[in-house]
Amino acid sequence: MVEQKRQTEIATLAAGCFWGVEKIFREIPGVLDTTVGYTGGSTSYPTYEDICTKTTGHAEAIEVVFDPVQISYEALLDYFFRLHDPTTLNRQGHDVGSQYRSAIFYHSDAQKETALKVRDRVNRSGKWKKEIVTEIVPASTFYAAEEYHQDYLMKNPGGYSCHYLRD
Repeated sequence: MVEQKRQTEIATLAAGCFWGVEKIFREIPGVLDTTVGYTGGSTSYPTYEDICTKTTGHAEAIEVVFDPVQISYEALLDYFFRLHDPTTLNRQGHDVGSQYRSAIFYHSDAQKETALKVRDRVNRSGKWKKEIVTEIVPASTFYAAEEYHQDYLMKNPGGYSCHYLRD
């Protein structure tokens, strides 16, 4: 019997400090793997220290590998818009700076169309009192963050997070 290979897709998202974002996404059925890292900037192979200088242009982001049979890209974006405040420019909780911006880095035209549709639907819903400022931009090179950042809140349950799922 030939084993059929599982089809996967990738979503790359930025919603503030990647620790809390990763913790929530890891618990979503259909999410197979997560990696926190940096993307959207101009510096090659940035480090956390580089990102903190606010000169790299990168955002703290999460790369989500998911099974589209179990969860759609659209459903992942619904979680994305619930776990952070997409109306605050370059800020989430106590974290301030462009590295904490809200962004969707799409990997295909279909992902772009879905992201625009979901963003516009959430904007019209009245859930947020201000306009959504989430960037929707093409995915670029994703650089995995240092090992100590991976699964950080699983390793450090009392660690900082400003993320939670809103109704």
